Amino acid sequence: MSAPIPQPGISEIALYQSGKSTFQGVENPLKLSANENPFGCSPRVAEAIAAELGTLHRYPGTDHQMLRDAIAEAHDLPADQLICGVGSDEILHLAAQAYAGPGDEVVYTEHGFSVYPIVARAAGAEPVAAPERDRVADVDAILSACNEKTKIVYLANPNNPTGTMIGGNEVVRLADGLPEGCLLVLDGAYAEFVEGFDGGASLAATRDNVLMTRTFSKIYGLGGLRVGWGFGSREIIDTLTRIRGPFNLSAMQIAGAVAALQDAEFTEKSRTENTRNRALLARGLAALGIPADSSQANFILARFSSAEEADAAFNHLGNQGLIVRQVGGYGLPECLRITVGTEDNCRAVLAALQTFKAAR
Repeated sequence: MSAPIPQPGISEIALYQSGKSTFQGVENPLKLSANENPFGCSPRVAEAIAAELGTLHRYPGTDHQMLRDAIAEAHDLPADQLICGVGSDEILHLAAQAYAGPGDEVVYTEHGFSVYPIVARAAGAEPVAAPERDRVADVDAILSACNEKTKIVYLANPNNPTGTMIGGNEVVRLADGLPEGCLLVLDGAYAEFVEGFDGGASLAATRDNVLMTRTFSKIYGLGGLRVGWGFGSREIIDTLTRIRGPFNLSAMQIAGAVAALQDAEFTEKSRTENTRNRALLARGLAALGIPADSSQANFILARFSSAEEADAAFNHLGNQGLIVRQVGGYGLPECLRITVGTEDNCRAVLAALQTFKAAR
């Protein structure tokens, strides 16, 4: 009997490559490859999860009401226009599943998050990369890439792996310039690192074609817990909820995320320290002659003279016990993405790169 044949597009999906956490011959390396919070998470999270251990035989609620209420309160949003998922990745998948299919196209930016073409192909749609301008999203290029087949545009703002972002007026121009019936998904995974930025919530509140996604994996330090959420019109949220798994989040995930939201002091400390240490790292890289675009996230994209130099720097850092992220898969082989860690972490990276540069 022959093996089953997957749906068109599935075999074309390139497997997602996560940041490395080991380096050959090095014990207990410092992982600066996955944009994780160097301060961990709020201590309230562990307490909240522990409180759920006696109820593991019970199914969690299917409506995530406790978590949606907490998100609504924290961000001043209507709870009935929120959806929760297994990381924001699940919301991205649900959007593609609901609004794109065979014969459709999904547009994303040239150096955008690699999950976007994955979710497009998983839905049977064709991913289309719009050129960026100096590693910054170009609204005119995105609109030029759209046509009557375009059903979704994904935009990370700030973007991963570049750390760059576009202003609110440009995002509005993009939303209003899309073809009729096209959904704009604003991926705000790093929005909390930008002081006073709502991640696109105000636009999603006033446009029927905009969905904003957010995650607890970054500033809240819950990458291992896998919780995300989305905000959009009632019609969009209703549609996504219909295809969401009814028990996609466990009671521990829900309780942990609520606790993280409620510890505003921890969140503010994480944002403040990230801003300070990001500036330290940026200044140090510039002093070493390593250019980097202005980052609005919790990482910096360091640019080297060539892919060969970037590979050599990666290996040098690794041998010093510092693991950063190679981003050749994003079309940036001459770059390395470096997570902003603690002050000591950043100084260790700069010291290692100084010896690397001195030996070139």
